[in-house]
Amino acid sequence: MPQETKRVTLTWRGGMRFDSPVPGNSTILLDGDGRDGVSPVVALLHAAAACSGTDIVLILEKMRATIREFSIDTAGVRREDHPRRYVSIHFTFRLRGEGFDEAQVRRAVDLSLEKYCSVVQSLAPDIPVTYDLDLG
Repeated sequence: MPQETKRVTLTWRGGMRFDSPVPGNSTILLDGDGRDGVSPVVALLHAAAACSGTDIVLILEKMRATIREFSIDTAGVRREDHPRRYVSIHFTFRLRGEGFDEAQVRRAVDLSLEKYCSVVQSLAPDIPVTYDLDLG
């Protein structure tokens, strides 16, 4: 099976700021100190949340569930010393809808985090990834 290569181009905009074109004729502003744009380490949390969220939606839709609302809070704890990488990541998945129960949602989340989410699977294997559910 051939490997897929993804590419991005960043252009330096002074200071610690870089921008990158994205589909839809817009750009993402990445800012190393997080003042004028998203910081790279926070962008990683965004990517992990969006990746797992996409998987969860697809899995629940295959279960014929109807999702009315879905939000994801993500918290990453970083080392104090360099490299200041994440040492743990925790998700809180909030879902409202019909046609699913806690066991089904846990199954979807577990499949995403343990198998399908390429962003989470790209993290160092020693980073614990945990989650809570709010199906209220």
